[in-house]
Order: sequence, then structure tokens, then C-alpha cells
Amino acid sequence: MKVHTDYLVFNTRERREYIRITEEVERIVQDSRVEEGFVLINAMHITAGVYVNDAETGLIHDIDEWLEKLAPFGLPYEHHHTGEDNADAHLKRMITGHQITMPITEGRLDLGPWEQVYYAEFDGQRKKRVVVKVMGISGDEVE
Repeated sequence: MKVHTDYLVFNTRERREYIRITEEVERIVQDSRVEEGFVLINAMHITAGVYVNDAETGLIHDIDEWLEKLAPFGLPYEHHHTGEDNADAHLKRMITGHQITMPITEGRLDLGPWEQVYYAEFDGQRKKRVVVKVMGISGDEVE
């Protein structure tokens, strides 16, 4: 079994942003030379998430509004007594999830027709990372 690890780094301009990272993940998968296996994509910050969905801009807007309704910015959260102001970002991350696992088939991400990989930032405007870990068998190991 082969394991390959790489990182994506983001410095977002806005507090909340949704960044399509499908191509970057695909590049890392191809660089790994894994033919059959899985890729784990994990947001390495407790105020960011990763998810898979359609790349349609209206849907991204709807997701953002839905998350804001579920965990609004600016409420008097208990967490804010620690000097922080980002409790909503922690809650949004719990909803979107912190990691996903995707299949690799014949050396490529095995995506459904409309599936795209997204990094969701909920407390941005500073450096953040995503770890991408590819695991599987390389071409010379495939039977």
C-alpha cells in the first residue's frame, strides 16, 4: 500500500468563503500515482469544513444562508466569554463536517456527475490548511 500526503493552504479574504478544491485534490491524487484507493480530505482548523456538493452558485448561496440561520454570527454564545467571537464558525463546521473520504479509481477521483469538493471557511481572513492523504495501491501493484 502506498500513502501520499500533501497540504492545501488558504488565506481567505472574507470571514465566510466556499472554495472549490476539486482540481487541487485531483492533482494531488495524480501526483501520488495511486491507481486504486481512497483520498482523505481534512480541514485542519476547528472553524472550517469540507464537503461534497454541486458547484452551482445558487446552491452555494443557499448553503451559506442555511448555515447562517442554523448558527448565526453575533449571538451571545457562551464561547464568547473566553474572548473569542467565533462560536458560530465552530457550529457551522460541525454541520458541514471536518473531513471527507473519496474513492480513487484508475488513478482519478471517482466523482458523481455533479460532485465537487469544497473547502468551507467560517472564520477566515488568516492562513488555514487542509491535509490531503492519498492511500491505495499504485499501478505496478494493481492485479
